[in-house]
Amino acid sequence: MHDWEWSYHDYRPEQERLREALCTVGNGYFASRGAAPESVADTHHYPGTYLAGGYDRAKTEIQGRMVENEDLVNLPNWLPLRLRFADGDWFNPDQVELLDYRQTLDLRNAVLERLIRFREPGGRETQLRQRRLVHMEHQHLAGLETELTPCNWSGSVEVLSALDGRVTNDGVERYRGLEGDHLECLETQAVDVDGLYLKARTRQSRLEIAMSARTRAYRGEQPIDLDARVETEADQAKQRFQLHLDAGQTVSIEKLIALYTSRDAAISEYGLEARSAIASLPRFAALQESNALIWQQLWRRFDLELGLRDDDDGRTAAILRLHLFHLLVTASPRVMDLDAGVPARGLHGEAYRGHIFWDELFIFPTLNLRLPEITRSLLMYRYRRLGAARQAAREAGLRGAMYPWQSGSNGREESQTLHLNPRSGHWTPDESRLQRHVSSAIAYNLWQYYETSGDQEFLSFYGAEMLLEIARFWASIATYNQALERYEIHGVIGPDEFHTGYPDREEPGLSNHAYTNVMACWVLCRALDLPEHLPNERWDELREQLGIQRDELEQWDRISRRLRLCFHDQDVISQFEGFDQLKELDWQSYRERYGDIQRLDRILEAEGDSPNRYQATKQADVLMLFYLFSTEELERLLTRLGYPFHPEMIPRNVDYYGSRTSHGSTLSRVVDAWVLARRDRQRSWSLFTEALESDVADIQGGTTSEGIHLGAMAGTVDLIQRCYAGIEVRDQRLWLNPALPEELQRLRIRLRFRGQTLELDVSHERVRVRAISPETETIRLWVGSQACALRAGETHEFERKDKPAFVEAP
Repeated sequence: MHDWEWSYHDYRPEQERLREALCTVGNGYFASRGAAPESVADTHHYPGTYLAGGYDRAKTEIQGRMVENEDLVNLPNWLPLRLRFADGDWFNPDQVELLDYRQTLDLRNAVLERLIRFREPGGRETQLRQRRLVHMEHQHLAGLETELTPCNWSGSVEVLSALDGRVTNDGVERYRGLEGDHLECLETQAVDVDGLYLKARTRQSRLEIAMSARTRAYRGEQPIDLDARVETEADQAKQRFQLHLDAGQTVSIEKLIALYTSRDAAISEYGLEARSAIASLPRFAALQESNALIWQQLWRRFDLELGLRDDDDGRTAAILRLHLFHLLVTASPRVMDLDAGVPARGLHGEAYRGHIFWDELFIFPTLNLRLPEITRSLLMYRYRRLGAARQAAREAGLRGAMYPWQSGSNGREESQTLHLNPRSGHWTPDESRLQRHVSSAIAYNLWQYYETSGDQEFLSFYGAEMLLEIARFWASIATYNQALERYEIHGVIGPDEFHTGYPDREEPGLSNHAYTNVMACWVLCRALDLPEHLPNERWDELREQLGIQRDELEQWDRISRRLRLCFHDQDVISQFEGFDQLKELDWQSYRERYGDIQRLDRILEAEGDSPNRYQATKQADVLMLFYLFSTEELERLLTRLGYPFHPEMIPRNVDYYGSRTSHGSTLSRVVDAWVLARRDRQRSWSLFTEALESDVADIQGGTTSEGIHLGAMAGTVDLIQRCYAGIEVRDQRLWLNPALPEELQRLRIRLRFRGQTLELDVSHERVRVRAISPETETIRLWVGSQACALRAGETHEFERKDKPAFVEAP
């Protein structure tokens, strides 16, 4: 495998939906799945085009209850291009003899290519080559080029090009009992002699979309005069024409489209803009060249070079680049001008309905160290919904800002109230909205962005306000237990998600959840630290605006020192109060009976049981603390809370929870690989390679076809860049404490820290750091136990005297 390509060398209909997700092309504004142009939504195919922030709500009656869900809308399909050769049937790869088949996603240039050589029942052999792109610079544009070469025949081909508004949200099987009809077509028409136009509107959100398409044919550089016939219906516009093909001669068909919406900036009328844009477009090759230039510039920032001990034919490098590619398909520089978050499943499908979760926690570090301006835009999505978070807290009888577990258009809670278990067919209560830790994740994200970028303007006018209101929320939800002289937090759910309550109680929620409470402590500490990071005038303004008095700050300080944690077996941090009192699960028995037990919760529910009864977790929960915080930081937090901490606690907790985790989330292996990196590098690398395969091998058995797992994808990149390279940003300094596994002999990456671009070359023997950016401030850098001041243009090299791992920096 070429490490700049993701390729398939056969046609397997049962794999098509997975490949469509993994071959999605996009630019952060919109993206289109890699469905073949001749395909329609059926068992094996699902064309889908999704717009960043393009949501709509619909109601469905379930078990006598009216439920409203918000979906990322499947937009009108711009891809249809069907071919009928001579007097044959419409081309369908299922109905011809495939002599050669290859589909390749060119990661370097962001072009999806398909090459097919086939024989029809009559003996005609034809080669079809297609290229597709969604333009990274010109965000409204996309194109499809189709080259036809008859190998042993001459004759005609009928071409049908269309814009199809007959689409619904139907890409996730377990959602099919829910209303998915979000679009109404407003207008279809012809545009000049070679153009099509379609205008549609979402039913509830009233988002209006215009698509304009231009389809032309060429022999070499010469355009072919087409006698096209346009057919318009209420929900689609079609264009038909005939071409004559000569044996051995290639004809090219180019379909270019422009997509605009009523929410776009700098437009007069979105339909007019779509028609105007398509009228002046160059040929596909020119668009491909300009698109490739932007992607090459992005790769200079985002690429990483691996030196592996064992040659794996470039597979590891190719998957990491595929993951970076899909990160940029979803969260490219184009989002800097959008009001959009980063959906957990990308712009690649309809799973999770396109909602924004806590997955930003795993996504932002890669952006922070490469193009932090993207992170800033995505954090602004959260800031603009601060009012909704305040309203949610008020409705819960609390203060401050309580962000939703699932967020969509306007920041209200979009989590389901009912969940369908596809194994049992039962609708069960969904309590996931009680994952209040999402607010702490937002606070953590904004602080990490500030530490990495040094963007004091953001902190002063946006980040600090969010941080203070999240701190106020945690202070208001904490209750004082006078008997224990501790503050407690009740009625929450952690990242684990298997445990939604206690087996002997009807009301949902858990008490004194360790990850939740430690993160609340961290948030309160950062809020109390703000005066050190803000101009005095701005701090005073914020206190006035938010009504923060001295006694409230003093209360935050008290709570941050007295939140309750529970322990068992001496120094194992209890995931929540009472976790150790639950039953042990017979893991071996369930593995023997079911094989794949990642979604143990569904298995138990189908048996009439519940994971609430067992010491069994879906994914990393307590271990998230060791993922997010260095040993030093965690020691400071637990010491502040009045609990003993020593480094030996880490392996005990890792072993305890590692043996009780089903890895039902693709994020789980990322976290486990991270926390094992310095203790058991071989096991860490093994888990890293498993996490690497999460989507490309579809290890959850069908979920990737519904949308990639962007947190896991970005998380694998982050394992390489921050975990194994030991990159940490703390106290406004950059710390490098590499711990390369034996399988990874060398790593070269480029990153940005507080305006300075750095080149890192890390091996088992040495670390080399070069500051590239001229005229930037000196940065303070620690490499292992060695400190230096790195000035613009300088290169420092550090010998690895303390192999095999650097000591922890003081």
